[in-house]
Amino acid sequence: MQLNTPAPTQSPTATFTGQVLMTPLAAGEEPSRLSVALVRFTPGARTHWHVHPLGQVLHVTEGVALVGTRDGTVVRARAGDSVVCSPGEEHWHGATADAFAAHLAIQEAADDGSGATSPVTWREPVAEDVYRAAQPPRR
Repeated sequence: MQLNTPAPTQSPTATFTGQVLMTPLAAGEEPSRLSVALVRFTPGARTHWHVHPLGQVLHVTEGVALVGTRDGTVVRARAGDSVVCSPGEEHWHGATADAFAAHLAIQEAADDGSGATSPVTWREPVAEDVYRAAQPPRR
């Protein structure tokens, strides 16, 4: 057993839009391939499109998180909700345009056949019109 006192880091602009802080909470030791991170999004921030070969679970801890898929489906998840992204499902996630959001990102890395493992394959940024269409209706 070990105590983990992680420090948040700014997520790279190559895979995120806006300000996103990521705090790694766990990285499994072999044979485990599990990783868990607390991801905090400022208003308007989001991931780029990406896919997890073994899927991903997002457990919302604060605010309202948006999770979108290529077919145009958008889930608006609130604190306490979990969203399961199936293996190989292209998706993005982040905050609404006017509020903060945070979630735990839980996934496993897959062996790519060469002995290397990766939990995610990154794609292009989410287009502004796609992100705008995902916003909750104004009251």
